[in-house]
Amino acid sequence: MAEDYYQLLGVKKDASKEDIKKAYRKLAMKYHPDHTKGDKAAEEKFKKISEAYAVLSDKKKRKEYDTFGAEGFQQRFTQEDIFRGFDFGDIFREFGFGGDFFSGRSRGGSTRFNFGGGGPFGSQAGHQQARTKGADLVYELPLTLKEVATGTSKTISLQHQGYSEKVTVKVPKGLISGKKLRLAGKGSPSPLGGPAGDLFIQAKMLNDPVYQTDKYDLHMNYELKLSELILGTSISVPTLDDKQLNLKIPPGTKPGTKMRMSGHGLPHMKGGKKGDLYLKIQLKLPKKLTDEQKKLIKELAATGM
Repeated sequence: MAEDYYQLLGVKKDASKEDIKKAYRKLAMKYHPDHTKGDKAAEEKFKKISEAYAVLSDKKKRKEYDTFGAEGFQQRFTQEDIFRGFDFGDIFREFGFGGDFFSGRSRGGSTRFNFGGGGPFGSQAGHQQARTKGADLVYELPLTLKEVATGTSKTISLQHQGYSEKVTVKVPKGLISGKKLRLAGKGSPSPLGGPAGDLFIQAKMLNDPVYQTDKYDLHMNYELKLSELILGTSISVPTLDDKQLNLKIPPGTKPGTKMRMSGHGLPHMKGGKKGDLYLKIQLKLPKKLTDEQKKLIKELAATGM
């Protein structure tokens, strides 16, 4: 289990940079190999507090540590990442230790540590050896139903630290809400020189004035007059690809009836299959009747209808 850097140095999480430096100096004076004379436990303690100081004294690394936590940070950052750009020689000269300590030898010429493995103290178990990858990004892309049905190309602008980047996205057919498109290497840059993260395009289908969606299926309401429901009729139904489909409405169709038109919904991203189009029949009643219409309806009512 990864040890907490703040606990190792004995400071709170909101400690200032100066407080962290003071805490490290005190511990370094206690556990530095020049003072402990071959004590392996003290040497290991010194390695740990030095690693903690290398991270917490660096603004960017400390932010990453606070974001990912002890376990997450050590899975993402190698020893090389942790100690990159950090000069312990200057620190120890300031504290009064031998200045050549991190060249591999301390005062008196005795070798202190094996400096292989990417850091001044060698590799440690639990650290991922690959360079740290940048963070993945998720971009919510608004799409019309027609764009989802036919596919499209969009240029988006990504904001990174200190600069923006334009990325052209080829949107395939069938990228419905909830589906994601992965663009490798288009995410955030690595904070420590590793590969960039990935960019995930997540579709957000815009409301359509005609159709409602349920995954790959389309639903629409269609109003018919009372006489058309009673006697039956033939209607023309619009599709997303600008076609008109003829549909027969049988006599006596009830309001609320759903009629399925197979294969006229949205395409799936893979396999070429399509969803269905569902037509919900609604009764269209006139807001005002003419005298003639009232007379006819009364006559129909007299017949028992």
